[in-house]
Amino acid sequence: MTSAEQAETVLVEVLIEASPETVYEFFVDAELMHRWMGGHAHLDARPGGRFAVDIGQNLVRGSFVEAVPGERVVFTWGWEGSSTVPPGSSIVTFTFHPQSQGTLLRMVHAGLPAGEDVRHSHGWNHYLGRLRQAGAGLDPGPDPHADGGLIPLHESHHDRGGELS
Repeated sequence: MTSAEQAETVLVEVLIEASPETVYEFFVDAELMHRWMGGHAHLDARPGGRFAVDIGQNLVRGSFVEAVPGERVVFTWGWEGSSTVPPGSSIVTFTFHPQSQGTLLRMVHAGLPAGEDVRHSHGWNHYLGRLRQAGAGLDPGPDPHADGGLIPLHESHHDRGGELS
């Protein structure tokens, strides 16, 4: 990012009818993550461990920074093949706050380049809505983004006439 560009942040909160310990598992267990986001996931939930989720042909790549059961998950985030948000270039923090109805999940995605907040906000709202269902033991159904997406998830969708890298 140049000094003229400003880093953007996305904040999303969602109430999930499950304990913080249960919600945490949806971020560190690849099979559980697959229920709400991505067609394939490789998760090594320890500092420096790999965070990789394939959402259709959109490949998220980063690494875990922190994973505290029932409390917090932090990982870096970026899109393979993207020059705007390359792998590991932003950071996503999830905190789990116990509530009488379950868990208030707070997500902060920081360090996004200017203009990327809208696209990422749309994506996170979509996926955290699916997590809300999965965490409560419901089936969120097929993900409309898993087969290539209804929305472009990063700029290479536009740069290559619809073909994702």
